[in-house]
Amino acid sequence: MFESAEIGHMVDKKTWRKQVPDLRVALLDAQFELKETAKIPVVILISGQDFAGKGETINILYEWMDPHFLTTLAFAEPTDEERDRPAMWRYWRALPPKGRTGIFAGSWYSDPIRQRLKGTLALTDLDARIDQINRFEAMLVNEGALVLKFWFHLSKAAQKKRLKALEKDPHTAWRVTPGSGPRLKNYDQLQEVAGHMLRMTNTAWAPWIIVEGADDCYRSLTVGQVLLNSLRQRLATGDNQDTPVAPQMRPSVDGRNLLSELNLKKKLNDKAYADQLAHWQGRLAELSRDPRFAQRSLICAFEGVDAAGKGGAIRRIAGALDARKYQIIPVTAPTEEERAQPYLWRFWRHVPRCGRITLFDRSWYGRVLVERIEGFCSERDWLRAYSEINDFEHELSAAGAIVIKFWLQISQAEQLKRFKAREETPFKRFKITDDDWRNREKWPQYQQAACDMVDRTSTGAAPWTLVESNDKNYARVKILQTVCERLETELKEKVVGEWMTREFPRRDNRRDNNKSAKISPRKKGKTKT
Repeated sequence: MFESAEIGHMVDKKTWRKQVPDLRVALLDAQFELKETAKIPVVILISGQDFAGKGETINILYEWMDPHFLTTLAFAEPTDEERDRPAMWRYWRALPPKGRTGIFAGSWYSDPIRQRLKGTLALTDLDARIDQINRFEAMLVNEGALVLKFWFHLSKAAQKKRLKALEKDPHTAWRVTPGSGPRLKNYDQLQEVAGHMLRMTNTAWAPWIIVEGADDCYRSLTVGQVLLNSLRQRLATGDNQDTPVAPQMRPSVDGRNLLSELNLKKKLNDKAYADQLAHWQGRLAELSRDPRFAQRSLICAFEGVDAAGKGGAIRRIAGALDARKYQIIPVTAPTEEERAQPYLWRFWRHVPRCGRITLFDRSWYGRVLVERIEGFCSERDWLRAYSEINDFEHELSAAGAIVIKFWLQISQAEQLKRFKAREETPFKRFKITDDDWRNREKWPQYQQAACDMVDRTSTGAAPWTLVESNDKNYARVKILQTVCERLETELKEKVVGEWMTREFPRRDNRRDNNKSAKISPRKKGKTKT
C-alpha cells in the first residue's frame, strides 16, 4: 500500500515557484465560495509517520488560505473531562460547521493505532473499532461533509535521514525529542498496524491519500492540489456523497402494532401512588450516591405522544436527585448553530461525565419522528438515522453510560381530554400550541413512526420501555421503578477489563436488563395496583 510513496517523489524549486502562486489564488477562491454557500464542512485529517511533514503541511495551508475560516485541532492524551466520556466525544465537539474547514492533527485513528502498538488492543477489537470509524465517516459524508484523509509516509531509510538532518540543524534540533529514537525502532510495527488500518478504512466515501513526505515541495503541492480539486468538485455538484442507508419499512397488513396492543387501562390509586413514589424516589436518591455510580453516568431519553406526561415524569426523577448532579435538556427545533453541524452533534455536546445524569425531554429520535412525518429531512436522512442512532447509543454504553429510553403512550381520547384541560387552565396554556393540534391530525403516521423506531433501535444495551400513560400515577411509578432497577442491575455488573480506559473504553457481554417494567407493591404495606 505504501510502495508508490517510496520512489523518491520530488518537485524542483523552479516548478514550486511557478505553481504555488496560482494554486494559492485558486484555494482562496474555493475557500471564499465554501464560506459564502455555507452548505458543506470540510474535514481534513493529517496523519502519518514522525518527521514526515505533518506540522509543516498544516503551516503551509495556513499560509496559503484565509486562517479566519480554518480551525486546527491537535489531539494528545485525553484530559480528565474527556476520559469521563465516550472516546469519540472530543472529536464530535471539534467538528467544523458548514462553510468552514477543520484540520485534525491527530484524529480518531490515533488512539487505536497507539493502543495496538502498545499491545493493549486485540486485532479483533481493532477491527471492531475500524468498523465504527467507517460508519462514523459515512455519517459525516451523508451529512454533507467533505472528508479528506492524508497519510504522510517515509521509508525507514528516509526517516533516519530526516531525523539526522533535523538533529544537525540548530533551527530544527528542538523537534527531536528523547522519544524519537524509540519510535524509530518501532517502524516495522507501525507499518503493519497502519497498513491494516488504512486498508480497512480506505472507503469510497472517505479514501486515504498517501503522500511521500521526504520532499517538502512535493508534499505541499500534492496536498494543496488534492484539496483544491476536491473542493471544486463538491462545490460544483453541491450534492451529498450519499452512501447506502437502510432497507425500506415493512408494511403492516393486519393493523396491529406495539402501541395498539398496550393495555392503557392500567391504573394506580392515589394511596398506592404516594407510597410507591416515596419508595422509588428514595431508592433513586441512594443509587445516585452509590460510590460505584461515580464511574458511570445515566442518560434518560423521553419520547411519546403529545401530552403523555413526559415533563411530569422527568420532574419526579429530578425530585429525587441532587441538583448539582443532573441537567434537563428540553429538545426543540435546532438552532442555526446546530443546523450547521451533523444531526447528532447537539446531543453529543450534552453527554454527561461520570457521576452525572442527563434527562432529555425529547431526544435524538426527533429525526425518525417529527422530521420524518413533517418532511423536515429527506427519506434517505431518516432511514440512515436508525443505524447512526444505534452507533451513538453503543458508544455511550461502551463508555459506561447507562442509557434508558421511554416511550409514553396515551389514547386519542385521553389526549383530547388533556389538550382541552390545558386550554382551560391559565398556568398550563403554554403547554398547548397549534403544532399540537396539527400533529394530532397525523396520529396514524406518528404511531407508525414510533413503532418503526422501537423495532429498529431497541437494543440490548439501550432497550425501549413502553409506558402505559393514560393514568399518570401508574406511568410515573413505572418510570421511576424502571430507572432504579436498571441502575441496580448495572451497578452490580462485574467490570470487564479496564473499565474506563484512557483512549478507547470498552464494555463486553452486554445483555438486555431492561424488560418492560412490572409494577409490584412494596413488601411492607402491600397495596393492590
